[in-house]
Amino acid sequence: MADHDPGRDVKETPRLFKMFKDDPEGADKALFGRVAHADRRGFLRGAGLATMSAMVGMAIPFHRNMPSGFVPMALAEKLGAVEGKDGLTVLNDRPVNAETPPHLLDDAVTPTARHFIRNNGIVPDDMSPDNWTLAVDGLVDTPMQLSIADLKSQFEVVTENLTIECGGNGRAFFDPPASGNQWTYGAVGCSQWTGVRLADVLKAAGVKDSVVYTAHYGADMHLSGDPEKLPISRGVPIAKAMNPHNLIAFEQNGAPIHPMNGAPLRLVVPGWPGSCSQKWLTRIQLRDVVHDGPKMTGSSYRVPNRPVSPGEDVAKEDFVIIEAMPVKSLITFPETGVSTSDRTIQVRGHAWSGDETIAKMEVSMDFGATWMDADLDAPVNPYAWQQWRAEITFPQAGYYEVWARATNDKGVSQPHAIAWNPKGYLNNSMHRISVRVA
Repeated sequence: MADHDPGRDVKETPRLFKMFKDDPEGADKALFGRVAHADRRGFLRGAGLATMSAMVGMAIPFHRNMPSGFVPMALAEKLGAVEGKDGLTVLNDRPVNAETPPHLLDDAVTPTARHFIRNNGIVPDDMSPDNWTLAVDGLVDTPMQLSIADLKSQFEVVTENLTIECGGNGRAFFDPPASGNQWTYGAVGCSQWTGVRLADVLKAAGVKDSVVYTAHYGADMHLSGDPEKLPISRGVPIAKAMNPHNLIAFEQNGAPIHPMNGAPLRLVVPGWPGSCSQKWLTRIQLRDVVHDGPKMTGSSYRVPNRPVSPGEDVAKEDFVIIEAMPVKSLITFPETGVSTSDRTIQVRGHAWSGDETIAKMEVSMDFGATWMDADLDAPVNPYAWQQWRAEITFPQAGYYEVWARATNDKGVSQPHAIAWNPKGYLNNSMHRISVRVA
């Protein structure tokens, strides 16, 4: 690469994170035009500091403390460093986590470029589908080693629109705050996934009567780089695993899965936290106990077994594993903050509800004093989010908020307030946008 020109489009470096991981000195050279001092290798070291300070807009007082391979968030946001993604907001770069603003989720089927990213470790280097194998073992009659070609030839291939949502979506609004990625609304998507049914594969292996839980394993590496450690390994009760809408997927929206979304093979376990849908899938083990892999124990992906007050300390033995996700909806049009001279506008979005379907959708423009029904579409298949739309006529010029409220087929509606918990999970409070009518 030529010496860096600060005036060129910084989006020319979409593989920035990998560059600094693999070759920090070379990445410094490529981005800043000089190699960093040999004893201070990596990002933000040595001669590139002046250029970096200019790019982030001010001095970086503690630049000497920044580790090799660490990409400052200000630059990560400018670079759009994830190739094949468009418009996502980067929350973290180690591991990479990024969400999609609500107005960019307007499509009925979430484009691959707009599907959120939730990583726990380091993305595997080799994602070639040709050499990929999946082990199915543990308490089975016939342990199996399956290539992707085997999956395609030995099992029925199906395609479904399936909603995946991070269990921490909405964490940014907790008060007092909860630690973890500060997701707002966009850690959710409903892409079209193609693969084989998890249940079909497990039946072929032969599920023993003693099986209680699955255990999922992926090829991603722990952030420490220690090959003996796993970043995440979760599972689900065998009854959920046998649901016919869980997929071992090898395509996303009719093409290979995006690398940050789990290429070349992943689980899609819709309706439950996205952490159950193991990415870069290499093994499914059947166990006679609840799985105890990383992010399965303690308070990870768990909530208190009772309502608690904000800020309350909860004993570890009082946490229970999150299963089905709650009823929820999202306004995707118009974008919040819109100004309009029209007194009548269309509002639209999506709604979804764990293992249930949405039965009713309502909107309010008077801070919840009154509600009007929205038109609601049926899901195209189970576990796909449902589209809704409504026309709202504002009585006069002024500032308004449009609120959205979904009710599922069990009669459960979204609440006004957040049900607080220590880890910031399952925020399904109503989404609202602001509208200024001229």
